[in-house]
Formats: sequence, C-alpha cells, structure tokens
Amino acid sequence: MAATRDLFMDRSALLLVDIQNDYFPDGKMTLEDVDTASVNAARLLNRFREKGWPVFHIRHLAIRPAATFFLPDTAGAEIHPSVAPMADESVIVKHFPNSFRETPLLDHLKKAGVTSVVVCGAMSHMCIDATVRAACDLGFQCLVAQDACATRSLAFGQETVPAVKVHAAFMAALSAAYAEVLTTEELIRKIP
Repeated sequence: MAATRDLFMDRSALLLVDIQNDYFPDGKMTLEDVDTASVNAARLLNRFREKGWPVFHIRHLAIRPAATFFLPDTAGAEIHPSVAPMADESVIVKHFPNSFRETPLLDHLKKAGVTSVVVCGAMSHMCIDATVRAACDLGFQCLVAQDACATRSLAFGQETVPAVKVHAAFMAALSAAYAEVLTTEELIRKIP
C-alpha cells in the first residue's frame, strides 16, 4: 500500500458517508461518539475546502419497506449541519451500504480525475466498510479517518459487541488490505 504522502500527490477526494441527523442524539438510530466523529469529519471537510479538492457528500435514503430511519422527506434523512454541503459540492443519494452501488459516484470521481479517497462517516461496520472495500476494488487508494467514523453496539447470538469493539474490528479489517487507517490529525498533518 502506498504511503500517505504519495496519496496526496495524486488527485484526492473526500467522501463523507451518511453523516445524517438520524444518527445523532434524538435521531432514530443514535450512534456512539457520533458528535466527536462529526467534529473530526468537519475538520477534514474544511481542509479539503481550503485545498479546493473534491468533496462528495453521500446521503442514504431508505427504500426498504421495513426501514425505520433515513426515511425520505424526513428531517432525520438530511445531512447533519456540522458537515452541510456547499452549493458547489456534490451530494450523492444512495439506497445501499456501498456508496457506489447504483449511484453516479464512480463517474463523478473519474470525471474529477480522482485516484485516492479519504472516507469518513457512518456506520463503521456497514456503509464505511462497504464503501471502502468497493473503492479499493475499483482501483482507488483509500484512507479512512477512523476517529471521524461512528458505529453502534451489535448483537450476535447471545453476545452484545460494544460499539468500541465493533469499530476497532472493522478498522483493523480495513487496514489489513483495503485502506490506510489514520486519525483525523494524522491525515491533516500529511496533507501538503
């Protein structure tokens, strides 16, 4: 895997995945440490804006009949104000965990000449994982801002896996073959 400093020599884009109101306190699917993750995502967003590099806001809209959050035409499905898109920033609407599936994201990245992506958002174990793996498989060099991602506790059989362990397991898996996983501060320090 290429060193981070080499990644930023290429055309990089920031993918802000599903940083939406339903994941925040009083939302329909509150995540642990989502406020901290959104502050870090906003720091990355500001740095990319300063550099004039491409930013893509990924917004999930639920289409499954049994869905309980990210419902169309609800405040919960809106992008959180902490990372609100500017008029010239792309918003990609998706209906699946993989941000590339049945969306124009790949075409937008290619058109912008992007070769590497920095990914942050939610949930670590679902849309972040699916999006990073897909991006890597599509040939992009991937970085994940691990402290700009959030998740929740999961149940498996009789076990409850705490959110911190879910997050750690998925970051460890991504770092093994798909992405360089860094903190927001480490990423910002490496941006020229």
